[in-house]
Amino acid sequence: MPKLDLENSMTKVLITGATGNVGTEVIKSFQNINHQLDIYAGVRNSNEDKIKLSDHKVKFKCFDFTDLKTYNTALESCDILYLLRPPQISEVEKYFKPIIDTCKNSGVKHIVFLSVQGVENSKIIPHHKIERLIVDSKIPYTFLRPAYFMQNFTTTLHNDIVNNKRIYLPAGNAKFTLIDVRDIGAVSAIILTNLAQHINKSYELTCNEKLTFLEMARILSDNLGTDIQYKSPSLISFFLAKRKEKVPTMLILVMIMLHYFPRFQKEPEITDWVAKITNRQPTTFEQFITDNKRLLTK
Repeated sequence: MPKLDLENSMTKVLITGATGNVGTEVIKSFQNINHQLDIYAGVRNSNEDKIKLSDHKVKFKCFDFTDLKTYNTALESCDILYLLRPPQISEVEKYFKPIIDTCKNSGVKHIVFLSVQGVENSKIIPHHKIERLIVDSKIPYTFLRPAYFMQNFTTTLHNDIVNNKRIYLPAGNAKFTLIDVRDIGAVSAIILTNLAQHINKSYELTCNEKLTFLEMARILSDNLGTDIQYKSPSLISFFLAKRKEKVPTMLILVMIMLHYFPRFQKEPEITDWVAKITNRQPTTFEQFITDNKRLLTK
C-alpha cells in the first residue's frame, strides 16, 4: 500500500465538482483547519469558476467528467482525489472506470469518494459500482455515505416550495435521514487532513433526526410562517408533472429513485459520525431552514 506523507507541504489534493454544493463546502471548510495540503479545484470553465472560488485559497486544474482528455493532466502528480458523482452522469464504465484507471497510472495514493447512505444494499445505483471499482483498484480509500441532502430544499425542491407552497414527491410516509451539506464539507476537510486514521473506512453521515416529508412540511411551515403542503402523487402523475415543468427525464428518474424506492426499503439509520469526526453536533433541519429562510421565501 502506498504511503501518504501528510506532513509534506507538496501533498496535492484534487477536489472534483469544486463549484457544486458539496465541493464548495469542502473547499470552504479548509479555511477552518491548519493544514499543509496543496488544494486544487477541478473545474470545467476556469475563468467563471475562478470567480466563484475567488475568496478561497485554492489552485485550479481543468477537469471535466465528460471530457476524458482532461483526466490525465488533472490527475498528474495528484496524491489525493476527492471524487463525487455529478447527478447527470450515471455511465460508470464510460466515465468513472477511466478516472480510476488514470488514478492507478498516475500514482494517486488515496481516493475519498462521496457515495450515498445505504449504497451497500442498492446495487442498481451508480455509487455502488463506483465503490466496487475503487476497492478493486487497491488504491486506499475512504467512503463518505451521506443521507438525504437538506440542500435539496434550496435546489431541486425550491421552485415548488416557493411558488406552489408544497412538497410534491412520491415518497409516501417513508422516513428519511437528513444531512446539511455544510456538515459534509466539514467532515471531508477533517478526513482529508488526517487520512492515516481513515484508510479503507466508510462513514454514513446523518443528522440526529429521522423525518417523513409530511413532518418536514410541518417544520417548514412553522419556521417560514407560511403553510407548506405535502402531496405524494402516483408515479405517473409525478412523471407527467415534472415533464410539464421541462425537467429532464434522467433527473425525474433520479428523483423517483431517491424518493419512491425508500418506501419499500428498511428505514435508514441515524449515525453519530458527524459529531465524532467534527466534535460538534450536526445541523438540525430546523436550523437549516433558519439559515436559509431568505432562499426559501423567494
